[in-house]
This record gives sequence, C-alpha cells and structure tokens, in this order.
Amino acid sequence: MKTLIRTAVTAAALATVTAACTSSTGGTAPPPKTNLGAVRLVAYDSCDDLLSGLREHAAQNVTAYGFGNIMPFAAIEDSRSALPQAKSMVDTPEHSTTNVHEAGVDEPDLVKTDGNRVITVTDGTLRIIDTATRKITGSLKLSEGDQRVVAPADLLVSGDRALVLFRDGDIMFKSSVPRGDTRYVVVDLAGQPKVLSTIKPRGTYVDARMVGSTVRLITRSQPDIMFPQPMDNFSETEQLKANQAAVRQAPAGAWLPEIEITDASGTVRKDAVKCERVSHPADYTGTSLLTVHTIDLAQGVTAAGTDPISLAADGDIVYGTGTSLYVASNPRWWLPIRPIDDTPSSVTTPSSGTAAPAEEPTPTDPTVSLEPSPSTTVSAPPEPSPRPTPTIPPEETEIHRFDIASPGPPAYVASGKVPGRLLNQYSLSEYEGHLRVATTLNSQDGRSSSSTVHVLRTDTLAKAGEVGGLGEGERIYSVRFIGPVGYCVTFKQVDPLYTLDLRDPAAPKVTGELKITGYSAYLHPGAEGRLIGIGQEASEEGRTLGTQVSLFDVSDPASPRRLSQLFQKDSGSGAEWDPHAFLYWPKTGLSVIPLTQQTESGALVLKIDDAGVTKLGMIKHPTQRQENEYTYQPGIERSMVIGNAIWTVSYEGIQVNDATTLAEQAWIPTR
Repeated sequence: MKTLIRTAVTAAALATVTAACTSSTGGTAPPPKTNLGAVRLVAYDSCDDLLSGLREHAAQNVTAYGFGNIMPFAAIEDSRSALPQAKSMVDTPEHSTTNVHEAGVDEPDLVKTDGNRVITVTDGTLRIIDTATRKITGSLKLSEGDQRVVAPADLLVSGDRALVLFRDGDIMFKSSVPRGDTRYVVVDLAGQPKVLSTIKPRGTYVDARMVGSTVRLITRSQPDIMFPQPMDNFSETEQLKANQAAVRQAPAGAWLPEIEITDASGTVRKDAVKCERVSHPADYTGTSLLTVHTIDLAQGVTAAGTDPISLAADGDIVYGTGTSLYVASNPRWWLPIRPIDDTPSSVTTPSSGTAAPAEEPTPTDPTVSLEPSPSTTVSAPPEPSPRPTPTIPPEETEIHRFDIASPGPPAYVASGKVPGRLLNQYSLSEYEGHLRVATTLNSQDGRSSSSTVHVLRTDTLAKAGEVGGLGEGERIYSVRFIGPVGYCVTFKQVDPLYTLDLRDPAAPKVTGELKITGYSAYLHPGAEGRLIGIGQEASEEGRTLGTQVSLFDVSDPASPRRLSQLFQKDSGSGAEWDPHAFLYWPKTGLSVIPLTQQTESGALVLKIDDAGVTKLGMIKHPTQRQENEYTYQPGIERSMVIGNAIWTVSYEGIQVNDATTLAEQAWIPTR
C-alpha cells in the first residue's frame, strides 16, 4: 500500500484569497525596484499576475509526490519613551560579544551579554543574570500551554529589548510532535521581563541579522496546497497530472505568507503579504517563498507590523553587511523520490569513509543507486512499468541581494547563480562593490570535485572574475575573506591552505599553498599577519585523529606556514562547525573552545600570541545526576569574557572562572 505525505491547506487559507490581494501591511510603499536587465527581480503587477505566474511555475516543478526534491513534504504602541535608560558605560565591564562574521552585524545566538547582564533561554524560559552579583534577577516562561521546549532559542538584544527566535523543531507537545513552531517574541528586559509582542509567521525560520537596533528576519515557506490522495494502482504519471491540476486551481492565499501578531494585551492581528510586495527573479520554481521581516527593537512592533516583503525563491544561508543582506540557496542533496511501499528501497546511502571527520560541517555526498532492487517474493511479480531514469540537476547556488541601507523594508537589488555549493555564510564576503563566493562543484557521477572562488558585481551579481582549480578531488572545509585577501582550506587526505589575491576582481589568483595533515574547519583572524585554524588533525591517509588548533603565519601570501599546533587526541570541538562557539580575546590572546573527549567534556582554554598556541587548562561544569542515578558532565557550548572572568554556558547552567587562574568563582543553574 503506497503512502503519500501531503501538504495540508486549511479552510482559513482558502478564505483569504480575496483578502490577501487587498490586505495592508501598514501603508508602507512597496520597495523600489532596480532595472538590472535579465537578472533583475521583478515585482508582480497584480494579484492576477502573481497567481498566474506562481501557478504555472509551481505546476512545472511539482512532482507526483508534492514539492521538493529530497523529501515529499511538501497594534502595539511605540513605547520608546517608556524605555528605562541603560546603565552608564562607565559601570560596564569590558566584555566579549558573539563571534560574528562582519563587525557591526549581530547574529542570533543562544546567549547574549551587554557586560552588565547575561541573557539566555533554556527550556523555554528566558533568564537574566546580573554579572555583578552573579545571580538570576529575572525570568520569563515563553513556552505555550502544554508545550515543552527541548532546544535552546536564539537571541538578539538591543538595549532593554530582546528578540527571542524559536525555530521549527524547538517545540514538543506532551502528546504529539508538530511540524514546528516558528515564533518571534519581543521581550522587555527592564525590571521583571515581560512579553511585548509575539509574531507567528507562516513558514520556517531561516536566520536573522541585526544592524543597530533593526533586525531583518528571513523565513521560508512552501505553497499550502492539498494534493489528492493517491489510489491503488494509480500511476506516477496520473498522480503528477492530478497534483499539477491542484496547483493550477490553488488560490493566491496558498502562496502568500500570513503573519499573526499578538500584543501585550493578548489582542491578535492577522495579516498577509500583499501581492505587489512579492517579487521574483527571472528564473524561479514557484515552490517556495522567502519572506524578509523587519523589526526595530527600539520601537517594537508598530502599526506596520513586520513590514514583510517576499521573493519567489528558496534560501538556507544568510550573510549580511551593514548595507546588504544576502540569502543563498544551495543545491539540495539530490535523491530520487519514491513512494513509501512494501518493496525494498532502491536508494542506498552508505556511511562515509574514514577520511570524513566525526561531525561533518556539511553532509557527505550520498551514493544513489538508480536500479530497482530485485524482488524477494517466491512467485514472480508482474512486470513493472519502466521508470524513466531521473535527471540529476546541475549543482548551482542561487544568491539574492537586498539593500538594507535605509530604514524600513529592504529593497530587492539583484539575483545570480554560481556553479557548485556553499559551505556556510563564510563562503560569502562583500568587499568594495564585489561579492566573493567560494563553492565546491561535484561531478555528475560524484567521483570528482573542485573548488572555485567567484567574484560577482554587487549591483547585478554578474560575474566579474573567478579563480578555480582549488583542491582537485577535494571539497572546501573552511573559508575566510579578510579585506582583499582570501583563505581557503580543502581536504581529503591532506589540508591545502590556499592564499588568494583578490585585489583585482577581474583577475583573482592563488598566491600561495600550504600542505599539512588534517584540516581547519574554521578560520579566524589573529594578530596582524596571523590566522587561527580550528579543526582536526589527520593521518597521511586522511583518518581524523582529534582536535587541532593551528596558528598560521600569512604575512607573506606567497609562502604561508604553520607556526604552532596544539593537538588533543580523540576529541572534537563544536567550534569546528559553529563559529559562535569560538572565543578569541585579542587584548590578552585568551581563546576558549568547547572540547569533547572520550572521558570528559568542557572548555579548552588557550593563549594564542604571535609565537604560538599554549594550553592554559580546562574548565568543566559540575557533574549532573539524573533521576535514574545516571551521571554525566554537561558539554560547554559558549564562553564569554566579562571583566576579569570567563563565563561558560552549558544546557545545565553558567559557570564563572577567574580568567587568570581558572579558579571557579560561581555556578548558576539555569534549569
């Protein structure tokens, strides 16, 4: 019996067709459009134009199993005057902040500090800790009803306002597991914390960036369309035609993202993105929409709501500067879609080889078998109808740029494509009117790969230049762009660290190469002429051996060399794949990374100076005992410098240690 997982549509969504075409998001004019020729982003002229375009493009891209090519899943008053004044900067101790990609562009993280307070959310409860008394001074439960939050939330903080970001998968009910709970909660931190507003968009949370007090939030949504339930002996061709018919009959409300805003009094206001505030690139599928919400934490949520604008595109990687916001969509790891039935699966994904790290920054390439598995029944089954050989789409990364230099909603600027896939946001970097993009391109058979740095013009995202041939047969493990210089690490058995001269956008070039065992999964600028690498040491055969911290001398781009290496056998660090977990305090060279070993977990404290990397010690959180008498040591996820102390954060609590002696000073449980 075949089973189809379907995208559901509610009666309310069907009823919003007319309202969605005429609804207002607060009277703000649509964002300006820039004439960019063939790559420009085009706004729909009307709801009829939007509906016609989305229906036809989505119908061309729907499959017999729904949308997607991996899984068939397819008013609050301005209260600025009431804000209490923040403490004087004179009273604020020196402190570190979230390790971010671009200075002045804050990124959501599970803990924030302004030096006077530490704010975190655990199990759905926001807590404020005073750094002077080292005590919890305020708490606020943010979970709803019988929900239990089992994962930490992301935070952004500006003054006495916090934005708590709950993403899909954070919420679990006692009785069932929903698809997700995307919520953005604005909290007043002055005195006892309180909720000012709750925003529930349709879609899943992708990421956010904050410049000043203005937050840009990106969500992603699929059309909310009911596909017909397949019947026995229903062929894929017939099911595809039925799904296409459902798409072509779907109302505009199936695509237009809805927003529900609840103010402090409990009053609920519902809205939807207007048709004329939805744009599309020249080439699009109609199967997903990106929506950018704007919230100024200094003002809270005003009559304009979140001032949303949408783009008929997909995206999963966000990179931002002070004036630009980029959303990129990696090619999906392609697998042929099959209905769920009683026959053996024809898709096999073997485990990765020993050359792969214990925890990959990106998935390993799956091996796809396109031949059906032989039948295991005793009697000969009927001859199956032949299946067409699936066409594997080329690996291309789509990139969309928004101008965020002005207040209010961002303006669409340009859209472009580059071959290959990104590793993460550090694969993108804007510099002097150009965007540098580092990608790895795999061959169609998955047996070879090569990496390239593309240079695009920021006004059109058209190609200005490129340098390729990096790491033949390997893939990118880390990238860092620092001004006109780029650093790229590829890996399979050895770690070539490439240095790149990007001063001439039309003619970027490789200037140096360093081959060492292992790899760096994260690169961080150190003192002048120095580069810090966090990753794994490996054998000559590429087998990973444990965490390594490297200090590179890159003062001569033609001859990079490793000055120092610290190796921790049989260990791993979350800083390899999550840069927010890395702390580097340039004033003293203090550095802290999470470390997990076979017998213990904690935070490795280092000193990194011009000469080398020195281990200072380990910070460990108190052993915890569960109800079944099982004991475990909490893994440390974040660390901060506040005054003369190191603050470390785990799921169980926050510990304070002296920054010089590492002596424990305080333990603050947060559960």
